Amino acid sequence: MFIKVFMNKRIVIIGGGNLGTAIAQGLTKSGFIQPQHIIITKRNVSTLKHLEEEGIMVSNNNREAVQYADMILLCVKPFQVSDVMEEIKNVLTEKHVLVSVVTGVSIEQISSHLLTKTAVFRAMPNTAIAIQESMTCISHDRISGDQLKYVEDMFNQLGEVVIIDEKLMDASTVLGACGIAYALRFIRAAIQGGIQIGFDAKTATLIAAQTVKGAAELLIQTGHHPEQEIDKVTTPKGCTIAGLNEMEHRGFSSSLIRGVVASYNKIAKD
Repeated sequence: MFIKVFMNKRIVIIGGGNLGTAIAQGLTKSGFIQPQHIIITKRNVSTLKHLEEEGIMVSNNNREAVQYADMILLCVKPFQVSDVMEEIKNVLTEKHVLVSVVTGVSIEQISSHLLTKTAVFRAMPNTAIAIQESMTCISHDRISGDQLKYVEDMFNQLGEVVIIDEKLMDASTVLGACGIAYALRFIRAAIQGGIQIGFDAKTATLIAAQTVKGAAELLIQTGHHPEQEIDKVTTPKGCTIAGLNEMEHRGFSSSLIRGVVASYNKIAKD
């Protein structure tokens, strides 16, 4: 019911890179918004022809796009934020809702460019948003209950949502957004191992990917700690515990933890 009420709102995505494109496709595929009610901006719009073919509007004029829209999704590089905000600040109004998915740029930094009391959100989805399987963390400032519901509902169509304190936004970037790459690297390694023990690449890829998907669903649906599920497949003197122990001897868990912390420190440093 909520979607039907708000599905005619118009959304502009400023930044037609990988994430902006993924969001546009996810929003339209989910049915949350009609293609003709979304516009995505980029200097070189020729790279967005595939979106135009899907009915999504494209533009190289940020100011005109903002005037067209009710919600603005800011999907540019961190170093571009200041210039973009200065470009659009005169056409932003109190009716607009601004959602930034820019890494490392705070709500305070974005709000410093505003001339009106525009509602500001920060959101950190990941690229699985294109297939409606994102993990999106959201923080906010100066918002109403209806605005929060709309933004939360929008991202809920594209996966799972959690509302967090803004001080945890960098950490959510690492665990949720960078985490896609970590998970894919694990799957790639499992595929390589599968090929070495006899599978062709296509079969190994299917087995590894579906196994990881199933493992994730076990945790999501049961709420169990990973070790509870691990215990179910580690029999005494069995092959599973032998493999797990060898991985730990080689620093599997330690390497992953160090990688997560290294990514976090990189964001904090920059």
